[in-house]
Amino acid sequence: MANTTLTNIAAELTEVAAKLRLRTVKVKSGSLGVGSGVIWQSDGLIITNAHVATSNRATIELADGRVFDAVRTQFDPQQDLAALKIVATDLTAATIGNSEGLRVGELVLAVGNPFAESGAVTTGIIYANNPQAVMADLQLYPGNSGGPLADCLGRVVGINTMIVNGLAVAVPSSTVEHFLQLNSRPQLGVTLQPVLLGRRSLGLLVLSILPGSAAETAGVQIGDVLIGVSGRLFTSMNDLTKYLHDSKGSLPLQLLRGGQQFVIYVAVQSGKTAVEAR
Repeated sequence: MANTTLTNIAAELTEVAAKLRLRTVKVKSGSLGVGSGVIWQSDGLIITNAHVATSNRATIELADGRVFDAVRTQFDPQQDLAALKIVATDLTAATIGNSEGLRVGELVLAVGNPFAESGAVTTGIIYANNPQAVMADLQLYPGNSGGPLADCLGRVVGINTMIVNGLAVAVPSSTVEHFLQLNSRPQLGVTLQPVLLGRRSLGLLVLSILPGSAAETAGVQIGDVLIGVSGRLFTSMNDLTKYLHDSKGSLPLQLLRGGQQFVIYVAVQSGKTAVEAR
């Protein structure tokens, strides 16, 4: 009986993985290598990471080998999310799950294109879950970025984005849905990674800076650590977005560079963000 049960579980997971692979695409943008993306809607909407879709245009390869030109329609480097659109209909879209309902220890699968391999699958368990990030004890490699993190029923609960302290970090599906509802928001134009000590956040590390962005104008540099606002420390990647959105005047950003602290004053007006470094 036990062997039969194990065989059934293995067969079910194999079927779930096969369906997820059909909903995972290859994304080629700019001069970077191949990343991953998820077919979010059957009308050609693809979700991936901002650090994967670095250009306004990209090339999408579906699991069946078809190749499409894509246009980037939404971009938020602070949350590391991008939306791409291809001219296609009746695509097989992913089933989107509720990331807020995930439990620690729950089985999850990640699908992506590491080292340009198509539809590689890894499995693991949920390590921690909060509104800002889903953390899982599973293996990701370069090329997995932008691919789906799914529960054992194949429902996509996150977009894989990075490895932190050996753990996979994904943007929750609830954050993706919120991102799609907002066409514009104040942005600095940076891609961030939390600096963690255990489960404690020490700030947000700047990984990349969008050319022509407010951050570039201000002189923000790759390697800077954004610490907080007016003494209120950043505990997640969404904190910066929240402070920018809620600010009605000058927003003093504290950052750490080479062991020294600086303050950058961010002026938010009419949904646009201007930055002055001081």
